Order: sequence, then C-alpha cells, then structure tokens
Amino acid sequence: MSEFPAGAAPPDVSIVIPVYNGAATIGPLVDDLVARLSDHRLEIVLVNDASRDASEAECLGLVARYPQVVVYAALARNFGEHNAAITGLRLATGDLVVTMDDDLQNPPSEVPRLLAEARRGCDVVYAQFETKRHHWFRNFGSRFNDVIANWLLGKPPGLYLSTFRCLSRFVVDEILQYDGPYPYIDGLILRSTSRIGAVVVHHDARPTGESGYNLRKLVDVWLNMSTSFSILPLRIVVAVGVLMAIAGGAFGIEVIVEKIVWPQHAVGWASLMTALIVFSGIQLIVIGTIGEYVGRLLMTVNRTPQGVIRRVVRGSDLPRSLGRASSAGEGAGRA
Repeated sequence: MSEFPAGAAPPDVSIVIPVYNGAATIGPLVDDLVARLSDHRLEIVLVNDASRDASEAECLGLVARYPQVVVYAALARNFGEHNAAITGLRLATGDLVVTMDDDLQNPPSEVPRLLAEARRGCDVVYAQFETKRHHWFRNFGSRFNDVIANWLLGKPPGLYLSTFRCLSRFVVDEILQYDGPYPYIDGLILRSTSRIGAVVVHHDARPTGESGYNLRKLVDVWLNMSTSFSILPLRIVVAVGVLMAIAGGAFGIEVIVEKIVWPQHAVGWASLMTALIVFSGIQLIVIGTIGEYVGRLLMTVNRTPQGVIRRVVRGSDLPRSLGRASSAGEGAGRA
C-alpha cells in the first residue's frame, strides 16, 4: 500500500498505468493527468513491466517531479499487462481507481467523465471508443475477445471491455482477493458486480512507437479468459465427445448394413483412415483442454506469482533511488 505523510489525507483518485517500452509517452501522459486532475487528491501508480527502453529513468524522473503524486514499481521480469495492472491495483489507495494505457491513446481529458459516471453509483465504468485507432489486428483481437467474453463470462452484449476503465474501491478489493498466477481483470470484474456503466470517449492515434499486441498475447488473453474463469470449454468438450460417439455409432451401423446388403463390396480404407484421423484429432483437443486446466491448477498450487516487484519508489525514497540509478549508469559507461 502507498504511504502518506503524517496527517495527510489519502488520495481520492488513483491512476494505474502499466508501462512497457513507454519512455517516449509516459512523461507527457503523467504531466497531462496532473494538470487536468489538480482538483483531486491524486495518486499515479506506474508499474514498469520490465521495459527494454529508458522507461525506468523516465518514471523515476516523474517521481522526482511529482513526489507527492507518483508511485513507481518495477517488476523483476515481464509478466504481462493484466499482471502489471493488478500489481498497480495492490499499490493504489484511492476511492476510485482508473486504469489506462501508457501510449497516449487513452486521453487524460476523458478521465473526469469516467469519474463522474462512477460517482453516480456504478462500480465499474468502461470507456467505449467512438472510433478505435488501434492497428487492424488488435481491433480484430478485441472483437474476437468480445465475442468470447459474451459467451464464456456472461458479459452484457454491446459492452466493450476496455483497459481504460474506472473501478470503485469495492471492486478493487474484490479483484485483489484473487491471487492466482493468471489474472484476467475483466473476468474478475464481471464475477464481482453487475453495476457496470459505460461512457463514450475519444480514442487518439498512437503518437509514437508500435503496439506490442501480437498473436501470442491474443492467445494468452483468450486462454486466461476461457480456462481461468469458466468451465464452459470442458462442457463443450463433453458435448463434442457425445456427438462424435453418436456419429461413430451411426457410421458403424452404416458399414454393417452396407456389408449385409452388398457383401461383395470391400469396406473402404480411405473412409476408415478419415474417421481415424478425425477421432484422433478430437481426442487430442479433449486431452489438451483438460491438460490446460490441470496445468493452470498446478501453477496455482505451486504459488506461481502474479508479479515479482523488484522495488517500489515513492517521493520519500527518491534521493537514494536516483543515486543508485545514477551509479548504475556510470558503471555501464565505464564498462
């Protein structure tokens, strides 16, 4: 949890920003947030998900610039966006907590609208974009995940599960009860509350750099959603098994009847191999689905961490932290 000076009131709004290779954008983003939310007791939690650029130096510079506002946490390795976000939620202390990306595509000017809607009684308010300005592949992945969430999680139809959202303290506390290694924040939200609102907002074009969203991350999100928060895939596997058993029985009867009616006809090798390949493929799918559940259960029992925090830096820690970072930079230069 964040620490406050003696007698200081805790923040009423926390902003949680997972940072990954965001050195070029995180500074302007935080500057804009501080300027626009000056009438709030603001806390901004930056979680560096093992960036490979100068994100750490930029974040430490922001702690120096806003020592009463910015909290910086560095993860020991790359854990992924949802793990970094839930790490930020553990550090955030505001009554309302806004999560957003570090790439300036979520406009800080829209944050007050999310806060206003949340104060009308919503536990969660999602930003709904007028026009999404992501790469076409990410838009495709978002639509795919949206369909899967409707199906597996009972998501309200038409609600877009954006990472730009405002959460009440009640929902944050419910989310933080989950300590498994595969968090999916929207799944945790949907199983915690039905008081969900939405606000239509602008979505800006990415000013610099490229999105790290790729096929592997799309698959990871889908697996987290489907095997960590729903048993529907197992039920589908059972249904497919029953249907294929019925189909196999019907095929067997057809072969017997054909042999009786036309005894001179040889049973086809091609049809036999086709059936064998189909059934073998289905068996592998069934085994793989069950194995995914068992594997995730094993990782949970083994206490695989959601995220390992290397260090947390607040304003009071700044001189020591900056000195340590400076010494490391000088050592690298001498090497």
